[in-house]
Amino acid sequence: MTSQQDVLDTLAQVARAMGNGHRLALLERLAQMGAPVESLASKTNLTVGNASQHLQQLRRAGLVTASRSGKQMIYRLSDERIVTLMSLLRQVAETNLAEMERLVSQLFADDDAGGVMRAVSRDELLAGLERGEVVLLDVRPEEEYAAGHLPEALNIPLASLESMLDQLPRDREIVAYCRGPYCALSHQAEMWLRERGFQVRRFAEGFPEWKAAGLPLG
Repeated sequence: MTSQQDVLDTLAQVARAMGNGHRLALLERLAQMGAPVESLASKTNLTVGNASQHLQQLRRAGLVTASRSGKQMIYRLSDERIVTLMSLLRQVAETNLAEMERLVSQLFADDDAGGVMRAVSRDELLAGLERGEVVLLDVRPEEEYAAGHLPEALNIPLASLESMLDQLPRDREIVAYCRGPYCALSHQAEMWLRERGFQVRRFAEGFPEWKAAGLPLG
């Protein structure tokens, strides 16, 4: 006979699957687009064997699916709500763990330069887009942009910024975004462009959180 404990033990499988930083990194990558294990391993600094093992654990917990495309297995998130679950995990940790707060403050220490928090909230970004006051800059790789992006966002990968500066306006604020709250690409783009006289801030979230909220996509 099924008991409440049986249900809770099964629920705990999801928590155990997410209880590993490498698996969270894989989920973050899959929140951008589906990908084969070789690509995921390369982008998360894992061996193919280790990445495959982590993905199998995520599959058993129902967090990712896999389908064959030619000779490759393409992994994808099984549910968009996984992004929301990861966001809640992040918020709880940032609110209740002093170590998490310390690490995040160090990760984006330059955000508080001059006493001004530069990251743009979702509500601020929506308002700026509605008024036509901001230009969105997606600094992720081209293949991630092609798989989905914020509306009317200009895609210039971080490595291409210097050669494509003429595509960026100097009379409007630029809001750079990338993979999520801890993605360094948009932060690096912000600092680099700010040094060259552009009005720029980074989005406090990223493409997965925007999509999970049901907001318009490009």
